Amino acid sequence: MREIVLDTETTGLDPATGHRIVEIGCVEMLGRVRTGKTFQAYLNPERDMPEEAYKVHGLSNAFLADKPRFAEIVEAMLVFIADDPLVIHNAQFDLKFLNAELAKTGHNAISFARAIDTVTIARSKFPGAPANLDALCRRFNIDLSGRTQHGALLDAELLADVYLELMGGRQARMALETQTEAATKEITADAAVAIVHRVFPPTVEESAAHEAFLMLIKKPLWNDKKAAS
Repeated sequence: MREIVLDTETTGLDPATGHRIVEIGCVEMLGRVRTGKTFQAYLNPERDMPEEAYKVHGLSNAFLADKPRFAEIVEAMLVFIADDPLVIHNAQFDLKFLNAELAKTGHNAISFARAIDTVTIARSKFPGAPANLDALCRRFNIDLSGRTQHGALLDAELLADVYLELMGGRQARMALETQTEAATKEITADAAVAIVHRVFPPTVEESAAHEAFLMLIKKPLWNDKKAAS
């Protein structure tokens, strides 16, 4: 099954008040394994960057000034995500922004039914525990050392690892290890069957050497009547 892990960075909290997307990051997964294929784009929001948003993702007006508009990358983005399920952390937020941008460019909205919301899954699995991405990464021992600020592609890659764990990733790896152990045992058994057994008697010299070796053993069990009984 193909799934797309998706994240966005924005200028604010609500597209209805004029806020726009400034970065989109997507990660492809097949069978819940990252394929290495990604889609990422920085976007010129055609407006100023509020200081509060800049502190979150570090994307300045100057950096975004020469980046493409959403209309210039929308077709490539839609080809990448195709019709596959979208794994999103707080899907309501990201899809609200994406659908606002799609409406501006004359494209159909993305159905919320396509979204797999990892916030909902995390709250269901761990009631009362923090469900933000940082907290989930720490829970699953996922390396956060490279995340000094938010970034759509980086966060999508981290979310892909979190999603795997939420869906039983550790158990899947254990099953793989069990299969590997079984295969190893099968190979060992085959190797044992392949051993050629000796079918001829020892020579006189070998028998004499064996008897001499036995004489070196102090108190052998086969001479102990109690052990024999």
